Amino acid sequence: MKLKEILPQPKNKEKLLKEKCGKAGYEKLVKLDNPKVTDFIARYLKHCNPDSAFVRANAEKDAKYIRDRSTEIGEEIPLKMKGHTAHFDGYNDQARDKENTKFLLPPNKRIGPYFNSINREEGLKEIHGYLKNIMEGKEAYICFFCLGPKKSKFSIPTLQITDSTYVAHSEDILYRDGYDLFKNRRFEDEDRFFKFVHSAGLLEGNVSKEIDKRRVYTDLDTNTVFSTNTQYGGNTIGAKKLAMRLAIRKASREEWLTEHMFIMGVNGPDDRTSYFSGAFPSACGKTSTSMIKGESLVGDDIAYLREIDGKVHAVNPENGIFGIIRDVNPEDDPLIWKAINSEGEVIFSNILVNDGEPYWFGMGDDLPEEGINHSGKWWKGKKDSNGKEIGPCHKNARYTLRISSLDNEDPNLEDPDGVKLDGIIYGGRDSDTWVPVEEAFDWNHGILTKGASLESETTQATLGKSGERRFNLMSNLDFLSISIGDYIKNQIEFGEKLDNSPRIFSVNYFLKDENGEYLNGMLDKKVWLKWMELRTQGDVEAIRTPTGLIPIYEDLKKLFKKILGKEYTKEDYSEQFKIRVPEHLSKIERIRKIYEEDVENSPELLFEELEKQKKRLEEAREIHGDYIPPDELR
Repeated sequence: MKLKEILPQPKNKEKLLKEKCGKAGYEKLVKLDNPKVTDFIARYLKHCNPDSAFVRANAEKDAKYIRDRSTEIGEEIPLKMKGHTAHFDGYNDQARDKENTKFLLPPNKRIGPYFNSINREEGLKEIHGYLKNIMEGKEAYICFFCLGPKKSKFSIPTLQITDSTYVAHSEDILYRDGYDLFKNRRFEDEDRFFKFVHSAGLLEGNVSKEIDKRRVYTDLDTNTVFSTNTQYGGNTIGAKKLAMRLAIRKASREEWLTEHMFIMGVNGPDDRTSYFSGAFPSACGKTSTSMIKGESLVGDDIAYLREIDGKVHAVNPENGIFGIIRDVNPEDDPLIWKAINSEGEVIFSNILVNDGEPYWFGMGDDLPEEGINHSGKWWKGKKDSNGKEIGPCHKNARYTLRISSLDNEDPNLEDPDGVKLDGIIYGGRDSDTWVPVEEAFDWNHGILTKGASLESETTQATLGKSGERRFNLMSNLDFLSISIGDYIKNQIEFGEKLDNSPRIFSVNYFLKDENGEYLNGMLDKKVWLKWMELRTQGDVEAIRTPTGLIPIYEDLKKLFKKILGKEYTKEDYSEQFKIRVPEHLSKIERIRKIYEEDVENSPELLFEELEKQKKRLEEAREIHGDYIPPDELR
């Protein structure tokens, strides 16, 4: 079933577009000379039935119109700092709605047990029932964006229809203009570009009221995502994680990769820059790694990876950041702190506002005892309808800004060919197994025993018991749109095309001793990054262990002195980098069980790599015992 079978083309498309978009908007659509695009727009303008629609082309005046409208109608409120605004989602609309985020799949098709889905025909009828006249009394915003740098093989044209100025404004900050990308293109069908239809639904106090009708449905057959009765960015900003699911499927068909990774440049000797991408589950150090002072940032969240001339090149499909603001402070996050305390476009969401100033948890200042937050007017001790005390701001509060606002913007952010990756990093929260930094033996070993075996322990800030291990391969489990088995197979086959593959590393900033104390300092990651940079260029040797290649003590001692100005003891090194055989063997069994019981069509190579690692560990234990100091393997 095609979407146009559910929503037939309006009988008089031109008349409808003129009425809804006005003369100026209609002329912008005519200039596209792109019937598939205007057909789609016309069908949803008729179905959602806004009073009017604004067409955003590549013009600053169009972007300004949306910004001004957002403060005019109250979706954002101006703050004291020029260009800064605050937005509030509803009290119960503060995060991605995993339960109601589903794939629309035909009968007898499934992706796997980790993914929510609904019968496609049933889901399309349900979501279009919610969308019927949902924009009545509102203005719709028709926006064109480009995922990836312009005029690039990475570029993906993206269309957003929304009735939320906050969503449209956020995307204006986060993405490149895409109007020209749609001009004079004769798409064979509507599935050739990404499409997002969103409505905040019925509003009460400028926030979505009918949260029980909150839905985020992905139609893979037509590259369309529908989002209703929600405002939170993770559910509504189409070109972000909603587009990521579409891009993963597109990449799998076209033999490239869409990854939940940062991209950064690490500076080496003689003005050299080596580029790394990195996948870390939430609360595992992803942002703090990508934003280390002295290095450069290409992207903090998503990466497209393609093979070019036998090497891996990566681009950031975004050019902005939708980041968690909790604990952003001048000491730990000087780059972000400077950007969000300088004039220029910044949207703060779900923070506390007092006298025109934004406040959030962990900013380093005492928070006021009253103000405005996601619950409306707030005061210390305020409780919700269930008697639960409401905090001054939400733990998932965010900031949205352009990467160009940051002092560490990498000069190659807009390069059509992206940056050549020298290394790929996988990091998790692990108290007792992985060493702080380790290099894989080769591509397959890294992809399978590090990326596909990635786990992270829960914290008090996440759902579940503290310390519970969560499987999250490549930190991408929440966004996959193909089966886990196919996803891993694509990674393996991608590596086979490479003449010069990036080195693959694992990092672990959360290793603890027997007393539960962390073995690493917060800034030690600077050293691990510099060591990885040296390894990618062949400047330092390494010790071969049963699980990978680890640093030599003398190299780390020099780096700690040079980078952090501190002495690094042999005792610390031996404790941090000893091979914990029992814990590694337990991990192998956990991972093997997941792939045997929960994953369909797991590649046989995965089990072979796990078995080889198990054998190496058992052989080493026979010689050295359960816990092996690194020097015994030199």
